Amino acid sequence: MTLVGYPAERAVDIVLRDGSTIHVRPVLPGDVEAIRAFLERLSPDSRDFRFFSLGVNLHAAAELAAQIDYVDAYGVIALSGPEERVVGHACWVREGPESAEVAFATADELQGQGLATTLLAHLAEAAVEQGITTFTASVLPANYKMIKVFTDSGFPTKLRSQPGELLVQFPAELTEEARERFAQRDRVASAAAVSAVLRPQSVALIGASRREGSIGAALAANLQSAGFNGRVHLVNSAPGAADGVHVCASLLDVEGPVDLAVVAVPAPAVPSVARDCALKGVRALVVVTAGFGEAGGEGIRRQDELMAVCRAAGIRVVGPNCLGVLNAAADVGLNATFAPTQPPAGHLGVMTQSGGVAIALIERARELGLGISSMASVGDRADLSGNDFLQFWEQDGDTHAIAMYLESFGNPRKFTRVARRVGARKPILAVKAGRTRAGARGAGSHTGALLAASDITVDALFRQAGVVRADTLGELLDVATLVAEQPLPLGRSVAVLTNAGGPGIMCADALEGSGLQVNPLSETTCAQLAEFLPPEASLANPVDMIASASAEDYGRALRVLMDDEDIDAVIALFVPPLMTLAEDVGLQISATVDRAESDVPVLAAFMQSGGAPQSLAAAKWRIPTYSWPEDAARALARATEYSTWRLTPHGEIPDFRDCRCEEAGAVVAEALTRGETWLSPDEVALLCDCYGIGLAEWRLVENPRQAGNVAHELGTAVALKAVAPTLVHKSNAGGVRVGLNGESNVRRAATRMRADVREAGHGDCSFLVQRMVDGTELLVGVVNDPQFGPVLACALGGTTAELIQDVSVRLTPLTDADAYETVRSLKSFPLLDGYRGAPPADVPALEQVLLRVSALVEDHPQIAEFELNPVVVSQHGAVAVDARARVAPAEPPPPTPSVGR
Repeated sequence: MTLVGYPAERAVDIVLRDGSTIHVRPVLPGDVEAIRAFLERLSPDSRDFRFFSLGVNLHAAAELAAQIDYVDAYGVIALSGPEERVVGHACWVREGPESAEVAFATADELQGQGLATTLLAHLAEAAVEQGITTFTASVLPANYKMIKVFTDSGFPTKLRSQPGELLVQFPAELTEEARERFAQRDRVASAAAVSAVLRPQSVALIGASRREGSIGAALAANLQSAGFNGRVHLVNSAPGAADGVHVCASLLDVEGPVDLAVVAVPAPAVPSVARDCALKGVRALVVVTAGFGEAGGEGIRRQDELMAVCRAAGIRVVGPNCLGVLNAAADVGLNATFAPTQPPAGHLGVMTQSGGVAIALIERARELGLGISSMASVGDRADLSGNDFLQFWEQDGDTHAIAMYLESFGNPRKFTRVARRVGARKPILAVKAGRTRAGARGAGSHTGALLAASDITVDALFRQAGVVRADTLGELLDVATLVAEQPLPLGRSVAVLTNAGGPGIMCADALEGSGLQVNPLSETTCAQLAEFLPPEASLANPVDMIASASAEDYGRALRVLMDDEDIDAVIALFVPPLMTLAEDVGLQISATVDRAESDVPVLAAFMQSGGAPQSLAAAKWRIPTYSWPEDAARALARATEYSTWRLTPHGEIPDFRDCRCEEAGAVVAEALTRGETWLSPDEVALLCDCYGIGLAEWRLVENPRQAGNVAHELGTAVALKAVAPTLVHKSNAGGVRVGLNGESNVRRAATRMRADVREAGHGDCSFLVQRMVDGTELLVGVVNDPQFGPVLACALGGTTAELIQDVSVRLTPLTDADAYETVRSLKSFPLLDGYRGAPPADVPALEQVLLRVSALVEDHPQIAEFELNPVVVSQHGAVAVDARARVAPAEPPPPTPSVGR
């Protein structure tokens, strides 16, 4: 039975440093016996540190721990194993209006795994919701482990010595340092969990088969032929031998430990197999079997059962419904897939949400000679997902670049954080399927309409995270071949070397069209080339050596171009003439690249039926080779985009100390008492004022006569706008008039406007009279996407925003660098930058509007839509002319840290 007010949404699975999982939930009154048993299992030292005495009445202590109301007393317990044994307890009890005393204990065998710090984070989140700002704790001086928990947590702690004890005080709210510490623990835990999958010491295949053509037989063959540096155990209910390998009837019959179990049995049997794995102490499962979440209905129920077993036992899961995993590292040699071929070993990590795509990628990588370090097909992503594998590859020395095929995001905000961090060190490439939507969002704002037409939000996520988005799988591998094997270009200047003019021109056009530069070569470089090339050769850029060019000419010319400090990359093109052999050209290019040891990337396109010569693979750093010049140009452009992102500072999220967050929260809370609703003009104005967002001077009036009076008081040209509960797009109902002068003109316009609005079905309206302002009009708006969170759009504004579609999109929170780039990525930015002699607008003021809107929606997730349209930007600043907001109840965020997809 659940207690009234019980915060069930705070129950979550967390990952420890060793990659295992623990279930954490708030305490229930019925937990007394489980807590008492936990306290009894504590070592004498741990019990003494917790209670300052060995003589404590443990039953009374357990009863006290279960006396919680979630307001003045709060507690959580950590549960482990199928029997849900308590292995940790933490609680706080309110001492004053804004302070509480905190205490906790963890099982001796789990100390040092990060459990205590994680429980502290859960306590802190719950405390802040109840208005508690300060935690205190009493610690024995000898309990250095607990003191270290506090000091290492990232919370700024104060220690005060008392006779026989230390008093610890720290803020309950998570600081940025604390959040970074928890993120670091999440990184370590994810890497450890994936390591159990990709670097096991022993593997059991459950569902091994002798039947040719079966998945079980393919898995067994791949496991045994890949050169796995560990023990492989085959399990089948019909025991015997397969290809000379002993087959056990049950996993429990296998001798010795098993790290990884690959499950290929019928779907109804998988949960039972998982229970055997729990008993055996298996660390991870790869479930290739289909018929789970993707099947709906019974499949979802079966997946829930599987995950309940695995989470209780701390087992991590890849799949279900996946191809499997492989690790081509020489010290591992794991191929736990049923793919028909094995890719060459190399430096590309691959994650795919489709088994079919995984097979296609392996086949094509083999054709290209593109080496793979490790690969995971994650299928239904019931547990481990792309975020986890990214964090493994971040620290994996064998992986230089990462390629991903994505169909959906489980936790896109976490993906953004993880990818941005990993991408600062290693390139991440992605194909995102599902570019179009079955239907546009039923949006109530211009912002919603702008964001509903395409996967523009995914583009924004990738752009901010530095992920290189490829349009096709072919392009994904084209770029991967480059970034996994060659240095990144440090600029946009490209030299093209060719033995035929036409392909050189095609390549130059493709490069310029992709934003790269094919600049004329320096006099020094031209002179060096002229020393050995014939007079008929073109020494411009592209460098056309003509058809008589020898293999040696390719080598010498390439070295000259690579030595030019103004050149950031070279593309060598080859069309087979009668005399020069492609193999010889490949040898010269490879030898030149090896000797140069340059940071200039070199690409090649061999336009011949036999494809690229094998000699190009002989280089220390493999030369990426393409069939056509345009393919090479596109791959280089994508790599340059990534390199530019990596070299560009990403800025900081500003901390606006002048914002009145609590007052804005009160406005939102009051509005939510009406349910999901649009805020009144007064409420929206107060929100803007709380966050320093300027609005043009305005007055709200009830009738045409009052509208005329206000116009007279303002004494300038005014805009007149209708206000009604159901009226969102005012212009469509004749609800906007601008540039009105004089009391009588405003009164007549208001009378006519009221009639138009009534005829449009919105009833009688009131009026907003506003001082006119001049400048360039833009839209700044946010839609709180249920999956991605707040998505901010900045566009050329007014009623034409949806027609013009000049929009820049970012996911919040914005950094100052994000705001800078958002404005300058608009095609219409010249209008703000002194176009045709006009005075430049105050662009920094517009950037401030973006940052303050970002802060507003981040602080108040109940704001479903927020729009300033237009924001008028002039040389004197940026001011919003129209503002509106819609609020709706928001789901609480999961506790930090959690097992996120």
